[in-house]
Amino acid sequence: MKKSVCMQIALCAAMLFAFSSCSQKKQELHVYSIIHEEETKALTDLFTKKTGIPVSYLRATTGELVNRVITEKDDPKADVLLGGATSYHIQAAKAGALEQYVSPNAQGIPEYARSSDGTYTGFCVLTLGIGVNAGRFARKYPGKAVPKTWDDLIDADFSGEIVMTNPVASSTAYLFVQNQLQRLGWDKGWKYLTALSQLVGQFPDSGSAPPKLIGTGEYALGIAYLHGLAKYKSDGFDIQLVAPPQSVGDVDCIAIMKNAKNLESAQKFVDFILSAEAQELMSSIDFTVPVNPSAKGADGCIPLSEIDLISYDAKKASSQKDEVLAKWHEIVK
Repeated sequence: MKKSVCMQIALCAAMLFAFSSCSQKKQELHVYSIIHEEETKALTDLFTKKTGIPVSYLRATTGELVNRVITEKDDPKADVLLGGATSYHIQAAKAGALEQYVSPNAQGIPEYARSSDGTYTGFCVLTLGIGVNAGRFARKYPGKAVPKTWDDLIDADFSGEIVMTNPVASSTAYLFVQNQLQRLGWDKGWKYLTALSQLVGQFPDSGSAPPKLIGTGEYALGIAYLHGLAKYKSDGFDIQLVAPPQSVGDVDCIAIMKNAKNLESAQKFVDFILSAEAQELMSSIDFTVPVNPSAKGADGCIPLSEIDLISYDAKKASSQKDEVLAKWHEIVK
């Protein structure tokens, strides 16, 4: 009898432990992150500290993770997509890969940073610019003026001295391509992009590569997000920031996967990312401009009031993506 009772107690204890382990495992949040490793870790660590919910994440390029989200839409391996420009989230939403969720923290966020159906929400503003390694530029081009506009980059003297990312893999570069197409029109835009591509010395896949390559002096000029350039400048690298007129502004977005296995945790994470606390933390690391009106950007951010932006059509950028990338392949062999 005692043996039977002991066995029953042991069985109940084992079942309770198994249930507890499964519950804890189910609660763990899985994130696909497009933003940088440092910011991802800082944000997920703070989220876990505040909620007790553990987080695991995979950091990769925009193209890779958006393709994963779409491919895995019926059986997602992650719960949240963190980062990526609007057009990529529109693409994932059209593929039926995103869940609708309107966070209570989205109420004060500007309309341009929110989807109409709640499938994604912006959490920081991104603007493109030109980075200049001041020392290398002065040595290579003594007496020459630093380019101040996008058109100034089309200069044969700069051949091999420009770095920009690959628009097939990077949302940064695709945004730049759309910047020129929407600024100049389709035909003139492609004429510009064809001329520029012949001057570019390297097309890395990651949007974080150009600021680093400019900062370390491997190239004199680069096309990148201004916040990425500002971060390297703050770290002491010899970088000059240029905010050309007629640039594009977009937002980094967050979305929940359709059929997410940890929906409640995912919703809490979205609420957290849209909070002033999270956005100020991110800005303090990477100099992005928060979209939450209660959050303050870090010193060194270039305020939007000092940037001349075109009216960017994110839906058009999303609908043209396949056509644009196919044409890009034609001009860049």
